[in-house]
Order: sequence, then C-alpha cells, then structure tokens
Amino acid sequence: MVDVAFQPNSVGTTQPARKRSSLRKALKRKSTAAFLMTLPLIVLIALLVLYPAFYSIHLATMNKSMQRFIGLGNFEFLFKRDTFWLVVKQSCIFAISAVIFKALIGFIVAHFVHNIPAKGQRKWRGMLLVPWVIPPAMSTLAWLWLFDPSYSAFNYTLSFFGIGPIPWTGDADWARFSVILVNVWYGAPFFMIMYLASLKSVPDQLYEAAAIDGANWWQRIWYITLPMMRNIIAITTLFSLIVTFANFDIVRILTAGGPLDHTHIFATWAFRIGIEGSDIPLGASVSLFMVPILAVAAIFILRDVNKRGNES
Repeated sequence: MVDVAFQPNSVGTTQPARKRSSLRKALKRKSTAAFLMTLPLIVLIALLVLYPAFYSIHLATMNKSMQRFIGLGNFEFLFKRDTFWLVVKQSCIFAISAVIFKALIGFIVAHFVHNIPAKGQRKWRGMLLVPWVIPPAMSTLAWLWLFDPSYSAFNYTLSFFGIGPIPWTGDADWARFSVILVNVWYGAPFFMIMYLASLKSVPDQLYEAAAIDGANWWQRIWYITLPMMRNIIAITTLFSLIVTFANFDIVRILTAGGPLDHTHIFATWAFRIGIEGSDIPLGASVSLFMVPILAVAAIFILRDVNKRGNES
C-alpha cells in the first residue's frame, strides 16, 4: 500500500527531469546547428579579414626587401618623419570634420523627410539616396571636372558674382575643403536613412505629451528625439568614422594627396609609400597606425552605448 501510494509522486518527479534533460539536448543541438550554419561566414571572415590583418602585422616587422626581421624599425622611422605626422593630422581633420557634417546634414534632412506626408516620402528617399548609391570613384570623377582649374563649373558660376577663380585642388586649404565636401556629399545619405528609420520608431505620444506641457520645437528635439536616437547616432558615427578613416578613392582621384602632401590620409599615403614607392612593409606600417586610433574611438563609443543599454 505504501509503495502504491508513493508511486505517482516518483513518476511526477522523473517526468520534469526527463523534460529538462531533453530540452537541454535540444538546445545543444540547435546551438550546434547554428554554429554549423554560421561556419562558412566565420571562415570567410577569417580569410578576408583576419589573415590580411595578421599578414600586414608580419609585413610591418620586415625590412624593405622583406628578407630580414627588424621589429619596430619601420614605426621608429615613421615617427621621425614630419610627413607622417602631417598625414596623421590630415586624417583626423578629414575624418572628424566629414563625420560631423554628415551627421548634422543627415539629421536635418531626416527630419525634413520625416515631416513630409507618407505619399511623398518614397520619392524623396529615392532621390536623396542617389549620391550614396553611385560608386564613389565615378562620382568623384564628376566632382573632379567641377573642380577643374581651367573649366570649373563652380568658378564659372562664381564669376557672375565677381568671385574667383578659386584653386579648388591647387591650394592646400581649398583642397582639404574639396575632399571633405565630396565625402560629405557621398556619405550624408547614409546618415539620413539611418536617422529616418530611428525617427520612425519614436512614439508620437511623447511629442503630443511634450506639446501639451508647452515644449517648443527645440525642447522636443533635445529631450525626446536625441535621447531616443542616441544609440543609433553612436553606432552610425562609429561605422562612418571607420569607413572615412579608411577612405581611399575620393582623395586619390581628387587630389592624389597634393598639393605637397597636404591632403594625404592614411590609405593614400600607404599606397604612395607601399605600392608606388615599392616599400610594402613601410606602407603596411602606415596603414596599421589607424588601428589604435579607431580602437580608442570604438571603445569609448561602444562603452557609452553599453552603459545606456544597462541603464534602460
């Protein structure tokens, strides 16, 4: 009798245990399947990203003929050259200025498109994305013709107002302005579409409540829009900063680093030294110098994003 009375309880305790064990096995199988499905992508990333990265580190420790190990000799040589520090300065000015203007213009244009009636938004989104869709090399060639010293369309237009001619690519300051302008023109649509998607996710009830409380336009942006978009702004800024630092085609086509190396950035100067100057290890050393700069920026931005995620 006692055994019969306690038998249902023993069955009831073993059934949940069996369910838990089967669930663990199912989860393990799913994780294994997920890993196997992502394995081709992992291998592709390893081949196209990790291998070139480690190989460039190996090259940076070799001499010009790539026959002898010299350790940090290439970096010591670069630190003693004034041109290298000019390139560092130019790269920071180019990347930071371009990203700030792209973010500002993208934010303004995103608000403009967001406030357009829904029927007309598709047309405006399509037109404003055209600069970002066109290949950078092709669009930069068009800008090169606009900046041409002899037949510049900009100088021709400015001549009607008694201004110019302006040496767009012949003067150091104007050349810096020109490459930043082209980069902003090309990259601002990316910020616009990201910010527009973020604006769509902001609840309208927040704006209605703020309007009832008497908040003006600027207060609604500062206390509602920006806090709701901070993570998107941070991630978009980080991504654009990495891409802008590594930019090559705009500067290469527009100014080729001139005049007098005053528009060289890391990518173009690494190409000048490594490919044109036949010193591949030194060129690899120049390109690797971007890593600590971008790593510091990524740490600060992602730490801020993670901090806000934990607070929410």
